Amino acid sequence: MPTETFEFQVEARQLLQLMIHSVYSNKDVFLRELVSNASDALDKLRLAALRDDTPDADVTDLHIEIDVDKEARTLTVRDNGIGMSYDEVTQLIGTIANSGTAKFLQELREAKDAAGADGLIGQFGVGFYSAFMVADEVTLLTRRAGETQGTRWTSRGEGTYTLETVDEAPQGTAVTLRLKPADSENQLHDYTSPWKVKEIVKRYSDFITWPIRLMPEAGDDGESREAETLNSMKALWARPRDKVSDDEYHELYKHISHDWREPLETIRLQAEGTFEYQALLFVPAHAPHDLFTQGYQRGVQLYVKRVFIMDDCEELLPPYLRFVKGVVDAQDLSLNVSREILQQDRHIRMMQRRLTKKVLSTVKDMMASAPERYTTFWREFGAVLKEGLVTDSENRDAILAVASFATTRDTDEPTTLKQYVERMKDGQDAIYFMTGESREAIENSPHMEAFRAKGVEVLLLTDPVDEVWADAVGEFEGKRLRSVAKGDIDLGAGDDGKDDAEKERQSEEYAGLLGWMTEHLGEDVKEVRLSSRLTVSPACVVSDAHDLTPALENMYRAMGQEVPRAKRILELNPEHQLVKALNRAYTEREDRTELTETAELLHALAVLAEGGQPKEPARFVKLVADRLERTL
Repeated sequence: MPTETFEFQVEARQLLQLMIHSVYSNKDVFLRELVSNASDALDKLRLAALRDDTPDADVTDLHIEIDVDKEARTLTVRDNGIGMSYDEVTQLIGTIANSGTAKFLQELREAKDAAGADGLIGQFGVGFYSAFMVADEVTLLTRRAGETQGTRWTSRGEGTYTLETVDEAPQGTAVTLRLKPADSENQLHDYTSPWKVKEIVKRYSDFITWPIRLMPEAGDDGESREAETLNSMKALWARPRDKVSDDEYHELYKHISHDWREPLETIRLQAEGTFEYQALLFVPAHAPHDLFTQGYQRGVQLYVKRVFIMDDCEELLPPYLRFVKGVVDAQDLSLNVSREILQQDRHIRMMQRRLTKKVLSTVKDMMASAPERYTTFWREFGAVLKEGLVTDSENRDAILAVASFATTRDTDEPTTLKQYVERMKDGQDAIYFMTGESREAIENSPHMEAFRAKGVEVLLLTDPVDEVWADAVGEFEGKRLRSVAKGDIDLGAGDDGKDDAEKERQSEEYAGLLGWMTEHLGEDVKEVRLSSRLTVSPACVVSDAHDLTPALENMYRAMGQEVPRAKRILELNPEHQLVKALNRAYTEREDRTELTETAELLHALAVLAEGGQPKEPARFVKLVADRLERTL
């Protein structure tokens, strides 16, 4: 097949220009990325060989080679791993078709400093292109294991690349960089220098399980010398804790997570007995950009007796801990284990239970001993952790113990449920909360008026998952969790001295109006009643105690589930002048036309006050305009 020239897609060209012309704080990341890609290719070949997917592949000496040529100013990173076919090169190298590329470009431009930009390169899976930071031209020669023909890809990073099929190509992939001239800027980054290559490999890739060999140039006598293995290849999770530094842990985390910032927490676990395994887990310091997207790749790396099995073993941790990265090395699983076997393996279920409890207990320890780190953790991952309150009843109490929430208390500090219970007023029998899109929207809601007036603390829940878990949990330490926007709320007599006798008198006084409005608004409301939660607003709408909230209804519909729309309850404030005037008009007038319009307006205003929309917006606008016209 002749050599063909192709153009990069728009996003790829933008990415290349940023790589070529931007100045990063650490150009060394290019070698880290190429070595990491080579390691992944070797892992994939070893796994394919175990499953007998590539019977013709050579797996006798899997390794990574780094070859430098000072005179030609080239650097080559070569592996004898799985390799790529022509189509795979087109898809993976030529087009940058990943959906995350646009997001990467945006975050790259918004990075506050050069170091932040460095960290994004591996995180978004575009590490191959970091080679253009140091190279004028990049050539990739690859042959997929088991195939007979190879593929050569070449580009100068100027908007085009070439592709050709070659007959002679070794198994695996070789990436050759024609390095930029060694001018003054590049003196500190002479990647043809053996000591520089050794330094980078030792810093970033010492733990990689495959040998990384530096290929020497021929000696003065023309004879080749032995290659030097640069990495120790020691599995950090198998070494004693006092023999591993924090820096080594952090580099392992960066390698497996492609997040080049240090982790927030490192978790080690060693299980002994009838079923032995070791785990080394990491809690990131920042939530990934796609944590809540459907295609988010979750799971930790699974090894069996130090042999890599899979990169994203979802069965080892529940979905609400999908942000945790790490390695689990089991002793008694089959090397030919598949996902189907994992889903039914009792040992896997045992490991998941133990690992889940270990992560939650670590968060609890962090909460007590390192409050600043806990605050970072909850800000980044609290919303996803709360999913476990719905899906994991076994660990619900443990999750509640490490959860914290914003509150109406006069402080910006979040509170735990335990702290809330300790501060509850005498006679208060429930933990009150309200859900909403933002703290400001909740605090300005009419539903909060009586709680504010009486100084009753309310939890402010603004994550979408809060709509679900609060009803699912039900109680904490014997105290019910109650929404201030659901059911009938009675906080007892207030400073105004309104007691049961006064409430009974008002019920009798407003009975006629309430009955008439319930009948007239019957298509939209279940009931019209007097409110004990309003002190300023004339009206509000609430859900019945066991009904779904509108937000939860909308959430289910967005997921494709049909749920009947529940009628709400309209509550009136008997102390408000508008409601008093409405009651007088109902008592004194026989013509109900204007009264009917007022009732409709009152209901629509209540819906608007909680962030909803009137049933008929055009009619609502007309009624308001007519009323305004009559007042002028």
